[in-house]
Amino acid sequence: MIPQACRRLAEADFPIAIVSRHAAREKSIRHGHPSTLHLWWARRPLASCRAVLLALLWPDPCDPLCPETFKSAARAHLPEAGCNPGSSDPDLRRALLKFIGDVADWNHAAKPTYLAISRALVKAAQGGEPPLVVDPFAGGGSIPLEALRVGCEAFASDLNPVACLILKVMLEDIPRHGPALAAELRRAGAEIKREAERELAALYPQDADGAAPIAYLWARTVRCEAPDCGAEIPLVRSFWLCRKKNRLRALRCKIVRAPSCPSPPTSLPEEEGRRVEFEIFSPATEAEVPGGTVARAKARCLCCDVVLSPDRVRAQLAAQRGGADVVFDAEGRRIGGARLLAVVTLRPGETGRHYRLPAAPDYAAVREAGMRLEALREVWERGGRQGPSPVPDEKLPPIGTLGFRVQRYGMLQWGDLFTARQKLALASLARLVAGKQHGDGGADRRGMAMAFGRCTEQSSSLVRWRTSVEAVAGTFGRQALPMMWDFAEIDPTGDLASNFSAAVDWVAEVAEQGWKASPGQIEAADAAQHPLPDDTATVWFTDPPYYDAVPYADLSDFFIVWLKRALPGSQGLRDPFDRTNALSPKQREIVQDETKRDGNRPKDRAWFEEKMARAFAEGRRVTREDGIGAVVFAHKTTEGWEALLSGMIRGGWIITGSWPIATERPGRLRARDSAALATSVHLICRPRPDDAGIGDWADVLRDLPRRVGEWMERLQAEGVRGADLVFACIGPALEIFSRYTRVETAAGEEVKLPEYLAKVWEVVGRSALEQVLGTAEAAARNGALGVLEEDARLTALFLWTLQSTEGDATKAEEAEDEESEEDEEAASRGRSRGPVLIFDVVRRFAQPLGIGLQQWEGRIIETAKGTVRLLPVAERAQQLFGIEGAEGVAMRLEREAAMAASSAQAMLFPEMEVRLPRTVPIKGRALRVAATEPTLSPDRQATTLDRVHAAMLLQASGRTDALRTLIRAEQERGSDFLRLANALSALYPAASEEKRLLDAMLLAVPR
Repeated sequence: MIPQACRRLAEADFPIAIVSRHAAREKSIRHGHPSTLHLWWARRPLASCRAVLLALLWPDPCDPLCPETFKSAARAHLPEAGCNPGSSDPDLRRALLKFIGDVADWNHAAKPTYLAISRALVKAAQGGEPPLVVDPFAGGGSIPLEALRVGCEAFASDLNPVACLILKVMLEDIPRHGPALAAELRRAGAEIKREAERELAALYPQDADGAAPIAYLWARTVRCEAPDCGAEIPLVRSFWLCRKKNRLRALRCKIVRAPSCPSPPTSLPEEEGRRVEFEIFSPATEAEVPGGTVARAKARCLCCDVVLSPDRVRAQLAAQRGGADVVFDAEGRRIGGARLLAVVTLRPGETGRHYRLPAAPDYAAVREAGMRLEALREVWERGGRQGPSPVPDEKLPPIGTLGFRVQRYGMLQWGDLFTARQKLALASLARLVAGKQHGDGGADRRGMAMAFGRCTEQSSSLVRWRTSVEAVAGTFGRQALPMMWDFAEIDPTGDLASNFSAAVDWVAEVAEQGWKASPGQIEAADAAQHPLPDDTATVWFTDPPYYDAVPYADLSDFFIVWLKRALPGSQGLRDPFDRTNALSPKQREIVQDETKRDGNRPKDRAWFEEKMARAFAEGRRVTREDGIGAVVFAHKTTEGWEALLSGMIRGGWIITGSWPIATERPGRLRARDSAALATSVHLICRPRPDDAGIGDWADVLRDLPRRVGEWMERLQAEGVRGADLVFACIGPALEIFSRYTRVETAAGEEVKLPEYLAKVWEVVGRSALEQVLGTAEAAARNGALGVLEEDARLTALFLWTLQSTEGDATKAEEAEDEESEEDEEAASRGRSRGPVLIFDVVRRFAQPLGIGLQQWEGRIIETAKGTVRLLPVAERAQQLFGIEGAEGVAMRLEREAAMAASSAQAMLFPEMEVRLPRTVPIKGRALRVAATEPTLSPDRQATTLDRVHAAMLLQASGRTDALRTLIRAEQERGSDFLRLANALSALYPAASEEKRLLDAMLLAVPR
């Protein structure tokens, strides 16, 4: 057994880089991976969970208290996996870390050798008894699954019924039944598929030539409200159908002015004026494909070019309850609603997808589905409305709920997210799943529910067509339900695409893995009132919710409304705390959401922090004195970190380590030009002894720079950068503070956590400046000369914080798909020119370093809506050169090339004594002035940063002679100019215009 005071491996060292690579790669592993069992939001990679768990469970062999039995077992087993334990304790530590890095690889995770070594060393470390791992926010089950895999017992709990159903299948059913369950799912799934195909065949007819439609591409429509127009506007983001290399397909439109010929099925038969028709073509260039008709809820009429406002678009779609259904007249002709743009088919004997325009049978099938759906409702109503309605009529969350925008377009019930044909097909599948006989204690019933849930996620009117791979994407491209103007509809009974059979196969492939582990224990429970007794857990490891980052309960209702119909009478899908609630529990869910209340209290920030602190205290209660904990945190606000850390410390934990592991996808929309974390920081913590003493503030401050410096050096060696590095340093810095019950000054006053964290930010900021601006910045501590001005330090810190652990994401992964998920509000985020940081991050760096943000407002930064934007150099041209502009100043410089440095200074900034406009975009290689409101104060003095930016603008304008003159003058002035220019060149992203200008400018420096 590990002695209580023995340091664990996770508190000493960790293979950050290799585990990060495996965790990031895991995002692309599909078939058979546990994450494909069913969707859950913000699921942790198995690689990081597995690696961190082993590091928590194993002692550090370099610690004097490390048991010799563990060292002996490690030396005996590690060579089997190619890890050389050597003869010394440091050698053994390196071998253990190598094994942890290797076992994080998904290709090794299930190999008998790696599993046997993991379990043998866990057993040796824990005295022969399997340790208990507890996760009170288990969600998708990554942590408890990996606990079972490495030989632990697992207790997984969650408040959400969908999460508990996933956990039941993953942690109980698959370990018990494995391949047998997979076989039963395939057998029963094939039966259900055949029955559904017979029932719904008329709704998805094959083409006359034998081609099988696999997807229908629709657009919602509104009417142009311009006088003398009134044409129908199909709401289309992009007219591309396929954007594969060497395979380009798109739509182009033509305006038909005369109704002399019979209207095609896509047109409104009574139209007297212009209408839009489409044709499919193969463009030779991108420019041939027309732009979309809708952006940020503004719709452009193709017939008259008038733009319909967002309010009118919303009003028209609200009148159609979202506009996903076709409106027919009594004769079966389309008179409004959704418009079919194209049909994707597979032809017998031919490879690849084919595209055709819609035909009359396509609309006839849709009309048939609508009539059948009405008949189904009538039968339910005549039967006294017994049980839930055939299709979901439960209400969507109220307008204003985080992540939901669809209510503004008239979608007020969950059923409104689906077309009539989708609702009828899913209702049929739900009835067939519910009617099957089940054995194995309900394991196959739950497994089939997983497959049905996967199918529903692919079958809503919020599904998009991915032109890069010619396939549908799921409803939840991100953790929200935004509006989707144009959408894809699949045949759920077909043999291809994302249908029910495919969903069954996905679940069966996961079940075939079997895990080869003992089942875990699952319980629906409130993390703030944990059901376990005191001193039970060996490891308390969890990934808690982060304020309002993910509205789990509201999102999961998408599945609950259908699962209730596929699993009628299931107690596990009920709210255990409120039997009157037909949806997921929300009152106790620890998520910040001001639209909801807990009793008389709104679920605001204060409520969330109080509940989270209670959950941490419960974790401390159930963890043994010799146990250890880990908390995963990826929130990017400083307030979020303060509250989390404060809750952990008040809950009785000591933070002893902090490991940032890359878990986020490079190039994702949220990360572009911002400090969104690329890593999830794993905070390692220990139960604080009840008799911990009182700390001395002076001693704490004396230890802080050393601790932060060591940790920064360690993390930078692993490639951790920017905001990830900042937040990862907070954890180990808190070990000094959190080891005491309280910290007091010499006068006996208690030091609160925010005061200490301000010191941490100061130490991190000073260390960063010393690294990026050189040793002269270290002199700032003693007030010495040689320190660059405030604007240079602010810019350097800004860019340093923006550095990415994942490297430059110059090519955004699936950029097309990311953007297609956005609604009009999400589309506006991150679009401003110049990098952006959260205001509080900038403030916390600036204040302790004596940088006054207000005086630089409008000069190098711009603050708006809680963020700070670093102005691009192009926007500073008129500040620096005045009304005369760069061209005029350059000509004067070139005429007087021998000018002294002081004269060059005056010439370069001729209008520093007056208020000047700011916004000056660069057009090509020439500078054009576009004046805006004045910003500079009359006493403005040029700084080193001003002079560097002036040189960059001269480079941009192509005035090389003037640039050389300026550089010679700066070299005579001193070293600050080149020191700052080189530092900024190292900090700007590789693909940025600023770095290109700096590097080109530096080439002009005489050697």
